[in-house]
This record gives sequence, C-alpha cells and structure tokens, in this order.
Amino acid sequence: MILPTYDGYIFDLDGTIYLGDTLLPAAQHVITTLRAEGRRVAFLSNNPTHTCQDYAAKLNRLGIITAPDAIVNSSYVLVQWLRAQAPQARLYVIGEMPLIEELNKAGFHLSEKPGDITFVVASFDRTFNYKKLQVAFDAIRAGAHLIATNADRYCPVPGGGQPDAAAVIAAIEACTGTTCMQVVGKPSPIMARTVGELLGLPPERCLMIGDRLETDILMGLQAGMATALVLTGATRRSDLASTTYQPHYVLEGLHQLLPTI
Repeated sequence: MILPTYDGYIFDLDGTIYLGDTLLPAAQHVITTLRAEGRRVAFLSNNPTHTCQDYAAKLNRLGIITAPDAIVNSSYVLVQWLRAQAPQARLYVIGEMPLIEELNKAGFHLSEKPGDITFVVASFDRTFNYKKLQVAFDAIRAGAHLIATNADRYCPVPGGGQPDAAAVIAAIEACTGTTCMQVVGKPSPIMARTVGELLGLPPERCLMIGDRLETDILMGLQAGMATALVLTGATRRSDLASTTYQPHYVLEGLHQLLPTI
C-alpha cells in the first residue's frame, strides 16, 4: 500500500511514536524523512502529566529532535481555551503537579473554597481521593462548572493500563448529577483547531496518525483530516469490526507511511 503525501503530519505519541521509553520501529526515519521533504510535523498527547517541554525532552532523548512548540497536549489546550473563554476563572484542579503548575504559570487562581470556584477541572490524577471529590461536589453545588483535560478511559503503561480522567469525570458526574461541559483533549475540535493553527494548514491537507480509534482517529475524521490507524499501540485490527467509523488507512507500523522503507 502506497499512501498519498500530505503537507502536514500529526502524530500521537505513546503507542504511535514510542511505547513507554522505547522508540517504535521506523519512527525516527519517518519523521526525519518527512521533515527533509518539507512536510510540517506536529505531535499530540492527551496526557497532562507531562508538559510540552517534557515531551520534547523525551523525543530528543529517543533521537527525534523536536522543539516544545511542535507539541500540543491537553494541558496546553486547556490553558489556551481558558485564556480565550474565561481569563479570570478560578479553578479547582483534580490533577497532577505538571497540570497545576501549567495553570499557575498561566496566571490562573486556584482555590479549594466552593463558592470561589468557576470551574472544576477533572484530569488524570493518581492521587484522586474522597477529599478531592468532596471539594468538587461542593463547588459544583455552589455553581461551578465541570470541565476536563481529556476523557480517556485508561492510560496505557507497559504491561497494562491505569484508570484515566474518564474515571474522575464519571465520579463527579455521578454524585452531582451534572455533565462535563467541555473536554479539550482528543477528540475535541478544540485540539484539532489548535494543532491546525500550529501547522498553519487546513485539515484536508493533514494526516492524523494514531493508535486509538476513539481519540486520534475520531478527532481526525470529525475535523476533516485524513486518518491513519497504526496497530502498534492500543488498537487491534479486530477492533475495527465494532466501530461505526473507520480510518482512511490501517498500518502495521509507521514504515508504511513512506514508500521507500
């Protein structure tokens, strides 16, 4: 199979470029070749437990030289969305320190006083407990809205997975009767627009490459991008039979992006 070429290539990270701390086969060669051909390349992640700087440092360690401004993750998109929609918002954040530090750095006021909170932010949080749920419950009952970095059900890790932000969202929705008003990470059109603006390209000139149907592929399809599912991460070929939407291309690995490998 020979794929057509695109002006922009958008890559998911974990399960697509690397697994854990191991670079996947052909990833370095593919990225280097695309850049040498003048293609624009960006990377996406729903994981807010690392900053864009952290992801750039990891890619550099793995041999893919990348600047932080070529990476978009859900915490970065959340900051941009809040700046545009509610720059004076006061936040209660259920999340880990990288997300909290990003919001602090962006100038947002963080609070645990229910009547003082504009938004409860639900995110991947491995320290989630009843106390945090109680603050979220009280804040929403006092008028705060629920928003989230991402709605992934689990975060893949070597040998298995960890419950992700969907579990936090569900706990808050269950006890408050509210509905999360905005999720900014994949497959949100907010993240699609953000990466499109980064590349300076319309969606029809971009290819979204990822290993998850419900985030990477769905976002690309809804945005009007071409999509390529790689079978190196969370999705197996048999999973395609149980979804109502299909990627444009299904690849055994990144090597199939280029006809020369």
